[in-house]
Amino acid sequence: MEQTQPRAGRAWSWIPTLYFAQGLPNAAAVTLSVALYKSLGVSNADIALYTSWLYVPWVIKPLWSPLVELLGRKRHWIVATQVLLGALFAAVALTVPGPDFFRATLALFWLLAFSSATHDIAADGFYLLALPAQQQAAFVGVRSTFFRIALLAAQGGLVWLAGRWIKGGTGVAEAWSGVFALLAVFFGSVALCHHFLLPRPAGDVVAKRERDLLGSSWAVFAAFFRKKEIVTALAFLLLYRFAEAQLVRLVQPFLLDPREKGGMGLTLDQVGWYYGTIGTGALLAGGLLGGWAVSRCGLRRLLWPMALAINVPNLVYVYLAVVQPGTMAAVGGAIAIEQFGYGFGFTAYMLYMMLVAEGANKTAHYALCTGFMALGMMVPGLKAGWLQEQIGYVSFFGWVCLATLPSFAVTALIKVDDHFGKQRAG
Repeated sequence: MEQTQPRAGRAWSWIPTLYFAQGLPNAAAVTLSVALYKSLGVSNADIALYTSWLYVPWVIKPLWSPLVELLGRKRHWIVATQVLLGALFAAVALTVPGPDFFRATLALFWLLAFSSATHDIAADGFYLLALPAQQQAAFVGVRSTFFRIALLAAQGGLVWLAGRWIKGGTGVAEAWSGVFALLAVFFGSVALCHHFLLPRPAGDVVAKRERDLLGSSWAVFAAFFRKKEIVTALAFLLLYRFAEAQLVRLVQPFLLDPREKGGMGLTLDQVGWYYGTIGTGALLAGGLLGGWAVSRCGLRRLLWPMALAINVPNLVYVYLAVVQPGTMAAVGGAIAIEQFGYGFGFTAYMLYMMLVAEGANKTAHYALCTGFMALGMMVPGLKAGWLQEQIGYVSFFGWVCLATLPSFAVTALIKVDDHFGKQRAG
């Protein structure tokens, strides 16, 4: 079949849906599960601990990333893993109302996470192969934004839907079962769409092996760790989101906990509404602005503004925890500031991973970068719930603000050029 290099206009037909589909299972495993378990009475400490461990498949996905490079086209991997994800979401829907829901759903979320991590490897590699460097910069804001919109659709739209069903008289477990059934239907549909919509770039071919499969895989790993200044790069990947990794474990419990426990006392549908409307709009603006700004000015000039944007807005949760405002404007404004900052600031992180992955075997090397990213999100979050229960929400969010210092330290250490800027692209 004819293989083509996608045009910018055609890229709009598949990048938003591909990265929305990439974000949803991630959101289900590590974000939507938080709201699910909170509404079913699981403690904050258990929620933070067990949902943080669900990052493990994304941490270790580099172990099988060379297989995706060496066995089959990325396009085929994408469609196959989307079909598998649909089946796993259907299994979760059947399991939530069961008597041993906690252990059963955790096991299924683990399988979801492994399938999602494999989908990520294929999707990110496909993106790098299908677009030239200038379009990669132009669309990095689009892909990161739709990935994050998927997270907000989960903690916003799907949480709101579960809350509305519960208010309407549906049981808590049955409401969540319906939510995961919808996700199953979505992934069946999106797999069918991508079978027809994804382009067939000339570069999407099975990588050549000059030795046995194990030897080829080892060579791919070794080449990554021989990259220039790799130690500094790994420090950046692990610590740039150090504060955020702790914050995200407790934001939903904080919003849902009653005011006498230091929370905001919101309902599921209220939390869903805030994130599904205000949060989504702010994130979209920040992500698109970040991608456009880098394509115009280059990453070097915007690195520090983006590092500040992803970290400084954590202060809004100190404000919410101290003041506990009762107005929609205050809560919505705080979420809007945090989400806009994340959308703008995360652009630098994604582009830096692309820079590190440049060269041969970029699919596997980008997967290694995202594996270290997941490790940086998993480890700080493991004890975040325990820490919050010991010191309360006010002190916890104060600690999160202090925890931004490692992010600023590693930002000062790395060196970037304007590889994605307008001048270099031209």
